[in-house]
Parts: sequence; structure tokens; C-alpha cells
Amino acid sequence: MGNKKNRKFNVSVINTVLTVILLIAMAVTAAVTLTELTSSDEAEAATVIKQGSTGKTVRTIQTKLKNWGYYTGSVDGIFGSGTKKAVMYFQRKNGLPADGIVGKKTAAAMGISLSSGSGATGGNSNDEYLLARLIYGEARGEPYTGQVAVAAVVLNRVKSSSFPNTIAGVIYQSGAFTAVSDGQINLTPNATALRAARDAMNGWDPTYGCLFYYNPRTATSAWIRSKKINLTIGEHVFCV
Repeated sequence: MGNKKNRKFNVSVINTVLTVILLIAMAVTAAVTLTELTSSDEAEAATVIKQGSTGKTVRTIQTKLKNWGYYTGSVDGIFGSGTKKAVMYFQRKNGLPADGIVGKKTAAAMGISLSSGSGATGGNSNDEYLLARLIYGEARGEPYTGQVAVAAVVLNRVKSSSFPNTIAGVIYQSGAFTAVSDGQINLTPNATALRAARDAMNGWDPTYGCLFYYNPRTATSAWIRSKKINLTIGEHVFCV
């Protein structure tokens, strides 16, 4: 009899232990899943800034918009209706969908990057690198002066009232550059392209104020071909 009772007791203990282990495993699985969902939500939230967002990135957006004349409110890091209206104004001016949300394309046009934990960054270093990417995508086979000239055209457009007033805005303007349309803007620029971007930003303009350029061998637009050619550098002709 004693042995049977012990066996029953042992089975009961084993069942209890297994139940506890199962409950612990379920709790751990639930915790991991919740963490993964939270991380996913945070990563998704970091890719867009919209009404209701707060923090450093919002302050950066507000500062840029205020400096460019799109925003007249306080730089308080709170994305309210005033900031949304300013973003929509910027988007319309730069040929973007005017939804009031700062996603990847709008952030690029503003010259900022969106990433979780790092806030937004901007300034000359970002502009220079973006300019180098365009040079590499558009003119990496051109002589060095021709590469600087491509960058100069972008900077001349920034200064012109007929174009967006930021480097990113000019580059990402719809249909403006083949490298953006075909994705070559995403290639990593080499040292030559980086140096050409730097030289252009430091004031070298081999085009003497030109706003357009094209390759006569490949251009199909009658409109661009109607432009008066000021000079030729490499395979590109440059026009006002």
C-alpha cells in the first residue's frame, strides 16, 4: 500500500511541476512576443513624423521650416496643426504629396534622416553627401570639371525662385534627374564625386550660372533641346 501511495504522490508532483513549467514557458513566449511587437511598432513610428509626434526630430523639422519661411509658430517639439500646415506648404512647394506627414521622401527633401533613437540630422554634411550621390549617379563617367558642373546646376537651382529652395528639394523634384528616376541616386559615391560636391559647395561653378544640362546623344525632350547652349563639358551641354 505504501508504495502505491508514493507512486500516486510522485505522479501528482510531476504533473504539478510540468504544469508550472508550461505556464512559465507560456509567460516567457508572451513576453517575447510583446517585446517584438513593441519594437516593430517603435520602428514603424520612427519612419514617419506626423501630427501628435513630439521630440527632437519635430524640433528639427520646425526649425528648418521656420528658417525657410514655411512656419511661423513656436519651435517647441510638438507636431500640432500649425506644423502640419507648414509641412503641407513645403510639400506643395517641392512637388510632394501634401499630406502633412514627414515620411521618407519629405524628410529627404528637407535634408534630414529619420531613424529611431537618433533623431534627425541635417546640415552641410548631409547636403554634400546627397549632392555627391547625384554626381555619381548622373556624371561619374564625366571629366572632373563636368562633375562639379552637375553639382553647380543643382546649387544654381536652389538659388533660383523657379525651383525648390533646398538641395534635397531640387534633387528630388519630380522628373528633374534621371539618376533619381532610375535609382542610381542610391549608389554609394566615390571619392571623386565627394570632392566635386565639396568644390561646388565651396563656390566653384564651371557653368557660370546654368540651370540645365543634358546629353545631346541621349536626350529625347524637345523642350530641353530648345534651350540655348552656353557651353559643353564632356558629354553634357549646359543651358540657362
